[in-house]
Amino acid sequence: MSHDHDHTHGGNGNMLLFAVLLTLGYAAVEAGVGLWAGSLALVADAGHMVNDAAALALAAGAAWLAKRSPTLRHSYGLGRAEFLAALINSLGLLALVAWLTVSAVERLQTPQPVMGEAVSITAAIGLAINLLVAWLLSRGEKNINTRAALLHVMGDLLGSVAALLAGLVIYFTGWTPIDPLLSLAIGALILFSSLRLLREALHGLMEGAPFDIAPEEVGKALAAVPGVASVHDLHIWQVKAGETLLTTHLVVQDIKQWESVLEASHAMLEERFDIHHATLQPEPLVRTVRWREMPGHDHE
Repeated sequence: MSHDHDHTHGGNGNMLLFAVLLTLGYAAVEAGVGLWAGSLALVADAGHMVNDAAALALAAGAAWLAKRSPTLRHSYGLGRAEFLAALINSLGLLALVAWLTVSAVERLQTPQPVMGEAVSITAAIGLAINLLVAWLLSRGEKNINTRAALLHVMGDLLGSVAALLAGLVIYFTGWTPIDPLLSLAIGALILFSSLRLLREALHGLMEGAPFDIAPEEVGKALAAVPGVASVHDLHIWQVKAGETLLTTHLVVQDIKQWESVLEASHAMLEERFDIHHATLQPEPLVRTVRWREMPGHDHE
């Protein structure tokens, strides 16, 4: 069983690495052909493929970092590197969107010739490669990182279709404004994904509670555990995606029953909120405090 598990992780990491190299390699080809053929839409699609490669690299890096044990110096491990990489990635994408927007506006004001046939062929090959990468990811191990990477690749399929459409329209009609117009559409797609990525990265670096967990609901659930009088100093954060940590103080009605309260609290957190790393501090009941009065605040 152990051998099979390790083999699955290793195969998944190799598959992600291959997908990264394939996506990056063809992004460079698309960018080169786009500059040579005068197609902003193709350059925009290449930028979107770089975004996908970065997402795949994050997934591969997260899989590698997950294997590394915490040390005395880094007691939580190195999972926070995922948020740092996402921050750098999102800022780079915002710079790309700014360049695309300025260039597209200039192209609309002063149209330039575009080699529609070269753009169509290159975009069609890019579309095929994105389909191949999506197929590889769908066959690999299913976890939060590979699912996120698959969503990035599926989004890039739209960019490849837009670049292909621009090339075909120019080839058959000669209407070149379609190229900067569709590059703006691809830029909007990149902007949406990069702003969402930036939000998640900053939220993680600022140790915010995961978006899929409501801290007030966790506090109320803990306060409802038999033997718990109240909850305060509740903190919920993530070291990396999928690994939620919690610390809090539980005021217990009978300190002698702490062991059973602790066991029940851990079981509830794992079952209802998928929180497996919780540090719970017991306090004897010396005054009446109720979490439900002011959720999210300490109580005096």
